[in-house]
Amino acid sequence: MIKTSYYQDLTKMNTFGMKVKARCFMEYDSVADLVDIEFEELARPVLHIGGGSNLLFTDDFKGTVLHSRIDFIEILEDCQQISSPVLVSVGAGVVFDDFCAWAAKEGLWGVENLSYIPGEVGASAVQNIGAYGVEVKDVIHTVYCYDTVEEEFVKFDVSECGYGYRDSIFKSPEIKGRYIVTHVVFALSRVPMPKLEYGHLKDAVESSGNELTPSNIRNVIIRIRKEKLPEPSVMGSAGSFFKNPVISQEHFARIEAAAKAEHGADYKVPHYDLPDGTVKVPAAWMIEQCGWKGRRSGGAAVYEKQPLVIVNYTGEAYPEEIIGLEKRVTSSVKEKFGVDLHPEVEHI
Repeated sequence: MIKTSYYQDLTKMNTFGMKVKARCFMEYDSVADLVDIEFEELARPVLHIGGGSNLLFTDDFKGTVLHSRIDFIEILEDCQQISSPVLVSVGAGVVFDDFCAWAAKEGLWGVENLSYIPGEVGASAVQNIGAYGVEVKDVIHTVYCYDTVEEEFVKFDVSECGYGYRDSIFKSPEIKGRYIVTHVVFALSRVPMPKLEYGHLKDAVESSGNELTPSNIRNVIIRIRKEKLPEPSVMGSAGSFFKNPVISQEHFARIEAAAKAEHGADYKVPHYDLPDGTVKVPAAWMIEQCGWKGRRSGGAAVYEKQPLVIVNYTGEAYPEEIIGLEKRVTSSVKEKFGVDLHPEVEHI
């Protein structure tokens, strides 16, 4: 079934809570519905959204917004041999955290570190969501899509998806918007495979006193995220606003030397050495060092508990206030560290 409405209020369909409208809004329940949509006749531009958790609407949307309600979780292949992957097909409209909860309850490993990330399964495969040392590409087997140009269903093996840090071929300018994700097949595992190397996650899990199970790790992840990130229903945000920058060893050495000169010889700059010899430095650390943590600008603010997050502090912030704060933050980081911060959030 396809539901169509006009001048649809999108306030509750984007976690930033921007008070904007879409000229046309269409919601569909099945892959069969996609065949019935006359894409050439839709008001342009066309935007497909998930939970609206990685979007900043900068104005009313003058075209058509599509949203999937394809909602199912199905085990495709499970031979019960502990060493074999368990293939699970999940509809694009499933809330990603609901899938994580289901997997944990089933005792399946692979997505527990991604618990409590807002958004839906289809968008997760486009964005390559990640947290606590895991990216969704690590567990994706196949992505199934509808090609709106050729009007046919296609599939992409994970190796064909061009996954990178918060990136995929589905975001590339050449094909962006052409493929609509209908469902994703994940390769999960019955073999215990906890990934606890990121930050202080291992200490947090061990201090919980519980055995290593997907459910217990999921519970720790949820607790940590709730402590660091605002609930969108309470304070609008899109989660992590900026990507963590990746810089050269030489650039990092300069930043580290300056930090030690400012804070003392024993000061340690948080960072992650990458296999290719580059260094990932937390954007949150840079933003905090520039004095932005907790600061307000009109109705927008840098979240007081996690400076990587820009929030709709008053619930009434205008898009211009969010963008203005973004520009001020990036400018100060560039001036202090010589690093260009890039938004993880997509501006619409």
